[in-house]
Amino acid sequence: MKAAYRADDIEVLSGLDPVRRRPGMFTDTARPNYLAHEVIDNSVDEALADRKKCDRIDVTLHGDGSLAVEDNGRGMPVDVHEETGLTGVELILTRLHAGAKFSRRQYRYSGGLHGVGVSVVNALSTRLKVRVRRDGSEWHMEFAGGEPQRALEAVGTVAKANTGTWIRFWPDPQYFSKASFHLPSLKRVLRAKALLCPGLTVSLTTESDGAQVKWRYEDGLAQYLQEEHGEGERLPDEPLRFSQLDDEERTLDCVVQWAEDGAKRVEESYVNLVPTPRHGTHVNGLRTGLTEGLREFCEFHKLLPRDVKISPPDVWDGVNFVLSVKLAEPQFSGQMKESLASRDCAGFVAEAVRGGMALWLNQHSELGERIAKQAIAAAQRRLKAARKTPRRTPVSGPALPGKLADCASTAPDECEIFLVEGDSAGGSARQARRREYQAILPLRGKILNTWEVDSADLDSSQEVHDIALALGIQAGDPDLGNLRYHRVCILADADSDGRHIATLICALFARHFPALVRGGHVHVVMPPLYRL
Repeated sequence: MKAAYRADDIEVLSGLDPVRRRPGMFTDTARPNYLAHEVIDNSVDEALADRKKCDRIDVTLHGDGSLAVEDNGRGMPVDVHEETGLTGVELILTRLHAGAKFSRRQYRYSGGLHGVGVSVVNALSTRLKVRVRRDGSEWHMEFAGGEPQRALEAVGTVAKANTGTWIRFWPDPQYFSKASFHLPSLKRVLRAKALLCPGLTVSLTTESDGAQVKWRYEDGLAQYLQEEHGEGERLPDEPLRFSQLDDEERTLDCVVQWAEDGAKRVEESYVNLVPTPRHGTHVNGLRTGLTEGLREFCEFHKLLPRDVKISPPDVWDGVNFVLSVKLAEPQFSGQMKESLASRDCAGFVAEAVRGGMALWLNQHSELGERIAKQAIAAAQRRLKAARKTPRRTPVSGPALPGKLADCASTAPDECEIFLVEGDSAGGSARQARRREYQAILPLRGKILNTWEVDSADLDSSQEVHDIALALGIQAGDPDLGNLRYHRVCILADADSDGRHIATLICALFARHFPALVRGGHVHVVMPPLYRL
């Protein structure tokens, strides 16, 4: 018999309890690197607010697994908040959605607009210490399990000009799959902060070996792109640069370069110096701006063959870029800020890039024609594939898998296929899909682990055979001319079994269909855990 559902059954989580109860809603629980990012981003926000005041961020990875971040910014407020009766330090570290970044009085640009960052660090740490230098005094406070151990107290005096904040925290292992920091990722983040914030000195000291690395760049985007790109032909030799300042509300700084096929891809985007690995509206604007600028150049110089129209994928083929925007009030998707959702940013970036792209192409017409020919060739390959590959079952050749619910469109560049887990998921997906351009292929359980399997033996697995048959390509074949869907989407359940299935399919594509991966055709869908 079910228990009665009463008002007393409703839990009200207060303070930092929501973070400890559902840490995955607030941070990445694989490793504590995101906690480091939150503290570092606060220091970077100080540098953005006043570069003359805050020009240094020092990070120390201690031998006991703790991490310390120190800056020479203004220092956290130590006075008492009138409404709560708490000092600024305690308020920032113990209350969600508390901060000075919701308005623009203290910070013009900031990545920490949710106001939960450093409080999340405190909630998910066994210990946290903070020292503040401000107004001629040094203040100290300590926390354990997110709770204050003693009140904020002044422990000494300093010069009036000596200001800043120092935070050291010990991540709580119970909240992370692995409690140690991933050092290479931490280095990449710190280096990117220095590159994106000219004049800022960033250092990392690792206590275990005494090593110290420092980064400082006066103008580093182009250099960074060149270094990350590595060897190989680039077009042009020096990256294109687009910059725009829009009434101090929005700024854009971007470098772009085309690379040869198979070269390492560099696709990095940032908002207020916060990495956005899933990109968002700012990158959409970059794609649009590059495409429109190149179209204008091609039309003016009459470079387009008859019946050929350049589309964004044609221009985007082989593009390497580093894009940094600063927005007064950015809107992110999710607390981890992995994607920008600000709608007006797309138009701002697109217009700035379009004008800059068209101007540069006309000033460098020879290089412009090379870039145009590259995009035109990609468009012709796309059109040829669309004409060559029928969307319906071909007259000759093997029949398509019977489980495949195909789409109606006859243009591969418009079509996408979802590889789903089981017939029941296939039924739900068929009901929700857009029949015009979305196909569904149900898979029976976990497919064969093909990482160590020879391509010639793949047909021994019926599921792998059906995938290859539906896609219209053969394992190991670099020619994607017969590819029937330009977006292959892996849609598995949001549980451990689903992640295992998605990993097996990714391994299949990476090992035996590398051209599909390099072409950007493979996507992993993130299904919701719950229905609200």
